[in-house]
Amino acid sequence: MSRWQIRIAVLLAAGVFMGQVPVEASTKTAEAVLETLAVKGRAPKTGYERSQFGPAWSDVDRNGCDTRNDILSRDLTSIVFKSGTRDCVVISGILVDPYSGEKISFERGVKSSMDVQIDHVVALSNAWQTGAFKLSYEKRREFANDPMNLLAVKGRLNSQKGDGDAATWLPPLKNIRCAYVSQQIVVKAKYGLWVTPPEKAAMQSLLAKCPGFKAPTN
Repeated sequence: MSRWQIRIAVLLAAGVFMGQVPVEASTKTAEAVLETLAVKGRAPKTGYERSQFGPAWSDVDRNGCDTRNDILSRDLTSIVFKSGTRDCVVISGILVDPYSGEKISFERGVKSSMDVQIDHVVALSNAWQTGAFKLSYEKRREFANDPMNLLAVKGRLNSQKGDGDAATWLPPLKNIRCAYVSQQIVVKAKYGLWVTPPEKAAMQSLLAKCPGFKAPTN
């Protein structure tokens, strides 16, 4: 078993996941939080644009670094920062992709940057169609930059996922799927979003394979 697999196994046993740092688990199970979410059909995509969630990768926490670089710095190892950026701009590093288990070398560049992308665990378009259209612009901007909803992943898998929900896309690495959908559940609960009937059914079916899985809190 690789070091990465051991780490995931430990986190799963503790009911935590996401990112390269431990995530705290609440006393509530993911199933219990799921039951608090409203169930409705998808709203129309009418009016959705990326700009409805603010500029891509704002510096919402005002630490001098945009959110993309914050997440790369959190999730990568062996990081090299661009000189003169006060350890802000990541120019290279190593990602152990949580969705596939692959080790990916990241290098900042016009094309190479696409090898590692920042996934919105609950996709922006999905969020828009499940209630985010009702949120204020500032709340949507917060959602788009919330570290709880962000994860550095293999670029091709992020593109493959698109705006899919749990009913249409899951990570290929099966032993992190419970953690993945649990993260989606707590993010939707945090922002008052709903789930669709197929989405909830898929989540329930998956969580039945890991009963008692604790809902992450950050």
